[in-house]
Amino acid sequence: MRIALAQMNPTVGDIAGNASRMIEMITEAREHADLVVFPECCLVGYPPLDLLERTSFIDASTAGIKWLAKRIPKDVAVIFGAPIRSPHEYGRPVQNAAILVDEGEITGTAAKILLPTYDVFDEHRYFEPGHTCLPMVWRGVRLGVHVCEDMWNNESWSPYRRYSDNPVDDLAEQNIDLFINISASPFAMGKIRERDSIIQDYCRRHRRPFLYVNQVGANTELVFDGSSCAFDATGALQLRAASFREDLAYWRPGLEPLKPVHPPDVATLHDALVLGIGDYFRKTGSFNRAVVGLSGGIDSAVTCALAVAALGPENVVGITMPSRVSSEGSIADSKALAENLGIALHTIPISPAVSSFTDMLSELFAGTAPGIAEENIQARARGVTLMAVCNKFGDMLLTTGNKSELATGYSTLYGDMSGGLAVLSDVFKMQVYELAVYINGRAGREVIPQSTISKPPSAELRPDQRDTDSLPPYEILDDILRRYVENGESETNITAAGHDPSIVREVLQMVDRNEYKRRQMAPGLRVTNKAFGIGRRLPIVMRWRPIETEPVTV
Repeated sequence: MRIALAQMNPTVGDIAGNASRMIEMITEAREHADLVVFPECCLVGYPPLDLLERTSFIDASTAGIKWLAKRIPKDVAVIFGAPIRSPHEYGRPVQNAAILVDEGEITGTAAKILLPTYDVFDEHRYFEPGHTCLPMVWRGVRLGVHVCEDMWNNESWSPYRRYSDNPVDDLAEQNIDLFINISASPFAMGKIRERDSIIQDYCRRHRRPFLYVNQVGANTELVFDGSSCAFDATGALQLRAASFREDLAYWRPGLEPLKPVHPPDVATLHDALVLGIGDYFRKTGSFNRAVVGLSGGIDSAVTCALAVAALGPENVVGITMPSRVSSEGSIADSKALAENLGIALHTIPISPAVSSFTDMLSELFAGTAPGIAEENIQARARGVTLMAVCNKFGDMLLTTGNKSELATGYSTLYGDMSGGLAVLSDVFKMQVYELAVYINGRAGREVIPQSTISKPPSAELRPDQRDTDSLPPYEILDDILRRYVENGESETNITAAGHDPSIVREVLQMVDRNEYKRRQMAPGLRVTNKAFGIGRRLPIVMRWRPIETEPVTV
C-alpha cells in the first residue's frame, strides 16, 4: 500500500484549471503510489462562499467530477474533495464531500458531518451535513475517510465540544485500517502544533495510522499552510510535506519515525504573509505590480520587503511622499530600503497638495486650533497620490497599517488605509519589529535599515510626533489588545494581569469605537485565530460597553 499526499494549491472557481492540475499531480504520483489523496474542496477551491448558491457552479463541479473520473488512470485510485448534490429530500441542496475514484468509477463518497460555523467558517449556510459515517473500502483496505472539521471534536484536546458527534471515533468502531482526513484548514500561528496533538491523540487511542492532507495557498483573506502529514499507530510522526508550497509526499506502512520540527512563529508568519501576497496577485490576475508608500517607518519597510519576497523586485514600486514635517532620516531610510531591495523608487512631495487643501479650508477652519484634521490632510494627500499612480498603471496598492493601529483607530480613513490588500492587518506592532529582524537575519545582510528598526515609531504628521503621544508603549498595548481582541478577556481580567486600569479602559474604548473604520479596511491576510475581517463580526451601532462596572439591571 503506497499513498501519495497531494498537497495542492487550488484557485477558487477555477474548476477546469484545478482539475487539470490534479491530473498533472496524479500523473507524477502514480509512479510511486497506488492511491493519491487531495485536500478538501480541491476541485473548486476553498472557500467558495456564495458561489455554492449558484446552480451553474454546482453543475460545473458535477461536470468536473465526471471529467476527472474519466481521465484518472485506472492503475491508480484517487480521493479528492468537491461539493456534490445532496441525496436527501430535505435540507440544503449541497454537501461537502470526499470522493473515491477507482478504475474510472466513483466507488465511494463521504459527506462532511461536522460543519463549522464560527470565526471565518459559515458552512451551515451552504452545506447539508453528512448523515452517516461509513468507511470507504479500497482494494480490501477499510479507509476511515473524513473531512477537515470531522477530526476537531476531540474531547481529549479541548474540554469544550461544539458537537455531540465524533466521526473519527465512530469510524474507529467500524474496524478501519487507517484514518484519512482531507482538509482546507487555514493557517494561524501555532495551529500546526495543535493539529499534530489532535492527530497523535487519535492514533494512540485507536491504534491506527492517520494521514492528513491539507490545502496550501491563499484565497483572499485565508492562507493555507499545507504541512500535510502522516502519523503511525503509536502517534509517531512518519511524514511531513512542505509548508506554504505545493508538494507530493509518499507514505507507506513502516516508515521510520521523524523528529517533529516546528519552525519559530516568526518564520511561519513571514512565509504565510509572502504566500498570501503572492497568491492574491497571481490568482486575481488583475494587477501588474504592487505599490507601497514608503515613509521610512517599520511598517512600510516590512510590507515592502514581504512584497519583494512574494513578487520579485521588478514587480514592486516604492513611492516616498515627503511633507514639510518629514525628517531627513525618514527620507534617507526609504531610499536605503529601496536600494537594498532593488526596487524602483519615486519621490513625490505632497506639500503643494497639503497647501492647496489648507487654503481651500481656511475660511471654514478660521478661528480653530490646528489638530487631527490638518494632520490627516497629509495622510489623505498621500492616499490620493498612491491611488492615482495605481489607477494610471494598473497596479495594486498595499496598505501598511498593523493590527495595533487598526485596533485602536490609529490610522486614517481614505489615507493610509487606502489600498487593495492589508498585509499586516493581523500582525501586532511588536511582531512587525520581529519580522524586520528576521528578514535581515534570513538575508544575512541589512535589508531593512537598522535606523528604521531602532528609531521611535512616528506617523510624522506634525513636528516631533511620536506614537506614544497618543498610544501606550507598544509592549503594553499589544498585550492588552491580544487579550481583548484575540482572547476575548474582560477589562477586569486584563487589569488583573498587571495592566494599569486607566490604560486598559482607554484602550478598550478605542477598540470599540473604531469598528466603523475597520469595516472599510482592505481585505487583510489572516495569520491568527482572531483577525479583523470575516471572522470578527461586531455591530457598529450598539450601546453595549464591556468596560461598564455597574451591574446590568432589567
